[in-house]
Amino acid sequence: IRNGADEIDMVINIGWVKDQRWDEVLAEIKAIKASCQGRILKVIVETCLLTEAEKIKLCELVTESGADYIKTSTGFSTLFKAHIGPGVKIKAAGGISSLQDAEDFMALGADRLGTSRIVKLVKGEHAEGY
Repeated sequence: IRNGADEIDMVINIGWVKDQRWDEVLAEIKAIKASCQGRILKVIVETCLLTEAEKIKLCELVTESGADYIKTSTGFSTLFKAHIGPGVKIKAAGGISSLQDAEDFMALGADRLGTSRIVKLVKGEHAEGY
């Protein structure tokens, strides 16, 4: 923040999630949100490591925390859209390899896409990487 960041990404503590330490997960997100001093906070949820019940619980906690975005680790799931509150947006990241993918993710409800490849794809350039 001192160096000019206007958006902050955090990753949930997967160990706490697996141990169902929900109060601590929520407290950590709230503490980081408070330290953001009004800037956007995106909470990265490692979806590939979680059960459906854990994903739903994290949607609820991110909503309760006041964070601005919930961000998938890979791909996008309509599961999130169904379980977050109206003030939380979704940033889908990973697995977006074409303009059609980008359009599909947006049609499913993503508010942002996390892919540097889209710029190259729009320019007609070759895009590699994940």
